[in-house]
Amino acid sequence: MSTTHDSAHDKVTLIGLGPMGQAMVRIFLAAGHDVTVWNRTPSRADDLVAAGALRAETPKDALAASKLVVLSLTDYAAMDAILGDASAALAGRTLVNLSSDTPDVTREAARWADAHGATLLVGGVMAPPGMLGGEGAYVYYSGPAEAFTTYEKVLTLLGEPRYVGEDPGAAQLLYQAHLDVFLTALSGIAHAVALVGTAGVSAAEFLPDALGTLATTDAMTGLSETGAAAFDDGVHPGDLSTATMMGATAAHILGASESAGIDTALPRAVLSHYERAIAAGHGKDNWTSIFEVIKAR
Repeated sequence: MSTTHDSAHDKVTLIGLGPMGQAMVRIFLAAGHDVTVWNRTPSRADDLVAAGALRAETPKDALAASKLVVLSLTDYAAMDAILGDASAALAGRTLVNLSSDTPDVTREAARWADAHGATLLVGGVMAPPGMLGGEGAYVYYSGPAEAFTTYEKVLTLLGEPRYVGEDPGAAQLLYQAHLDVFLTALSGIAHAVALVGTAGVSAAEFLPDALGTLATTDAMTGLSETGAAAFDDGVHPGDLSTATMMGATAAHILGASESAGIDTALPRAVLSHYERAIAAGHGKDNWTSIFEVIKAR
């Protein structure tokens, strides 16, 4: 198998034309690639065809058009539904699935692809559609190293490719971990806005200072160094904050939420981490000690 793809006319198939898929198609077209597209709703391809993409009438036609097939779908079940009836056309294809799912599901998908003579590269895109291909955009990939090397130059168009190993589940594990941080933060923001809203404070008034506090808090700004060491080494010196102190704050947030009549699921979950850490003897340790009751046994 060749490990270089220098031609500006390498063929790429893109299946799934949501905002992310459409952005990918335009990036590939701008780089001079021949791009074939397919989507369940054919009209989503109209503007892309006008821009130079080729429309496949069926998933089988889409697979036949290119050795490299990129999928941008809701989840892996969508890939199964779309390609299941076209599995005879999978042989010799490299599927780069940039959809979201669990690591175990991606590992099973890799076995399915292999059984049909295809190779699966799993990806996790760490950029929104508007930033795709730009500075700061990167994509985790895992799966067979040869397949990654073969198409690395093409994939670089979408963002810095970060290959994390042969395990098909590795890229999705990292992707989901990033989204764990992001989605939890979004829930925290929404909860806080709801809390101040009960006192007549608008989101427009509250958010600038709240986000500024998050950006400048020592617990956050120093986390990449001191927090990383604490998580990795299991040592949680309580010289700046303690689990007892942070747990008391978590209890106050829960109490305020109960009094305000807003949803309490999030503050209850947060408080439980501190309560369990304190019960395990970490009351005088830093807040990072909650990691000890969260991590896998």
